[in-house]
Amino acid sequence: MVALACAVAAVGAVSGAVAALGGGGDDTARPAATASPATVTLPAVPASPSAKPSATRATPRPATPSPAPKPSATPSPSRSAVSAALYRSPDSQVLDWVRAHPDDPRRALIERRIADQPTAVWFTEYDPGAITREVRAVTSAAAGQGRVPVLVPYAIPGRDCGGASQGGAPSTEAYDTWMGNFAAGLGRSPVIVVLEPDAIAQSDCLSESERAARFASLARAGRAIHAADARARVYFDAGHSGWRDAEEMAGLLRAAGAATSGDGVFTNVSNFHRTSDEVAYARRVLKALGGPARLGAVIDTSRNGRGAPPDGQWCDPAGRALGNAPTTHTGEARIDAYLWVKLPGESDGCRGAAGSFTPDYAYDLAR
Repeated sequence: MVALACAVAAVGAVSGAVAALGGGGDDTARPAATASPATVTLPAVPASPSAKPSATRATPRPATPSPAPKPSATPSPSRSAVSAALYRSPDSQVLDWVRAHPDDPRRALIERRIADQPTAVWFTEYDPGAITREVRAVTSAAAGQGRVPVLVPYAIPGRDCGGASQGGAPSTEAYDTWMGNFAAGLGRSPVIVVLEPDAIAQSDCLSESERAARFASLARAGRAIHAADARARVYFDAGHSGWRDAEEMAGLLRAAGAATSGDGVFTNVSNFHRTSDEVAYARRVLKALGGPARLGAVIDTSRNGRGAPPDGQWCDPAGRALGNAPTTHTGEARIDAYLWVKLPGESDGCRGAAGSFTPDYAYDLAR
């Protein structure tokens, strides 16, 4: 058995955001309040995957800045006319805690190092009648500030293989409808979409026909998002450097339409692998995936500052830290952004209830 750092405990999720090909680490946009999911142990898979956010709007966690990978000689070509800063949602569990504890001695550090950073906004509830409105509330607020939000749709049928973050739409057809409604809320401004964490890398629990249906649905989701918002950038799940082999991962991504319906891949969501390892891994995946040359990658650096625990621990492991601050100026060829997809301080279920903001944990990550 292997602890898949991808499985998440179901809870709500809304987080900050990211600029497609522009804003830097000083981008400001407030993260959303809600809990993020926790990881669970799943059947063996090359290495531990990633720990995820919770159902509804969830947030991720960070880690101490790990030595940022040396900028490549040639930065990735700008594949989209996006240069706005990242959006930080005004609704998040960490902001709720900061506002409610003005005299707490941990407050200043948590606010400065975590609450002030842009993070992703998760949509984890299957709510076809409300999702368009929920997405539009985020995208319109971001557009009003001239900033770019990072959105995480997380409602694929069979989510988390029945683990801690199980849930999602009741069927592929229902999911297609939900995603169509999600896309309807995007508007016409730049947006980054991290499409269904673990949906591809963690698909071994599905039968061959179920996997084919899921992959076809993800491809349709990518097309629906682009049809609704030509300035949207959609990234498909590539797991992380400690999980599947790059060639194998590329084969799965190809089957899911990542090269034709997406703008690239995402790695390390809610996990701890060092940025340098993820940069190298993402490039191997992209090379194996083949063209088009416009494809890039985004990496979750929210809590990878000290890398993954040597013992493979995935549930609120001690000694971790915040990673590279969210930015779209990575200086790395084909790496479009470093994002905080998992809100730092939201527990995997060991330091606190799964998906809940835990100030002691947040403070430890921020120090």
